[in-house]
Amino acid sequence: MWDYALLRALAEVIAEGSFERAARRLGLTPSAVSQRVKLLEERTGTALVVRGQPCRATEAGRRLCRHAGEVALLEGGLRADLGALVPQGPRPTIRIAVNADSLATWFLPALAGIEDRLFDLVVDDEEHTTERLRRGEVMAAVATTPGPVAGCSSRPLGSLVYEASASPAFAARWFADGVTPQALGQAPSLLFDAKDRLQDRWIESLFGEAPPRPVHRVPSSQGFVDAALAGLGWGLNPRALAGPHVAAGRLMALAGGHSLAVPLFWHWSRAVGPALKPLTDAVTREARRGLAR
Repeated sequence: MWDYALLRALAEVIAEGSFERAARRLGLTPSAVSQRVKLLEERTGTALVVRGQPCRATEAGRRLCRHAGEVALLEGGLRADLGALVPQGPRPTIRIAVNADSLATWFLPALAGIEDRLFDLVVDDEEHTTERLRRGEVMAAVATTPGPVAGCSSRPLGSLVYEASASPAFAARWFADGVTPQALGQAPSLLFDAKDRLQDRWIESLFGEAPPRPVHRVPSSQGFVDAALAGLGWGLNPRALAGPHVAAGRLMALAGGHSLAVPLFWHWSRAVGPALKPLTDAVTREARRGLAR
């Protein structure tokens, strides 16, 4: 039988990244939190936390944190059903992996109507969010992977539509003779991070392969739009963010508005499927409004 006070101490250390911040969250001293984690490690016979800045979970620690989160979520659902029969506890936290562009466009309103839950959003590339689900770091994810991860369910949400855009002055300078492989090899482009392949995929859809090119790294969805408006480079922006600027003439859609549709899927842990149903329903409704079908 697990001691859930010990499990919560572990989960807070990993969520907060330090024993000191976890102690403030729990209303304990850092020494007391450290003792709880140490006792849990002694009982399991394995290290659960890699001490550092920040503290990180070992594989066993991640699994126990996931278990603690699932239990808290299930207890929250039981409390909603049985009321005073179930002791009041802290609001459960749902950890979700989501891509930055979904976060900047359609996803957040889905969370607004979910009461008595807290959310811990982990931002990652949409091609990699299911890895976090597979490792037990999150309970749900927005991803481009269609098939469900083992132990999870999935459903299609729709497509996030991107258009390549740049400022009129940038386009006049670098694409005076049109968007060609040669021009793309010279014109500075924008890149979210090392995992970002959207620009490559757009170029490949036009020319078969993407040439090497100079890039500016801008790890922000709104920053991508702002960088394009400033004439720093060209990049793939969600139509929902760039569309008003294109309509107003502040940005130009490149290659005749040739777009890239990225299908998205919602994945969630089957172990807490009933408890996540209100969230799954809300995400599905919001996707119908914000994504292309």
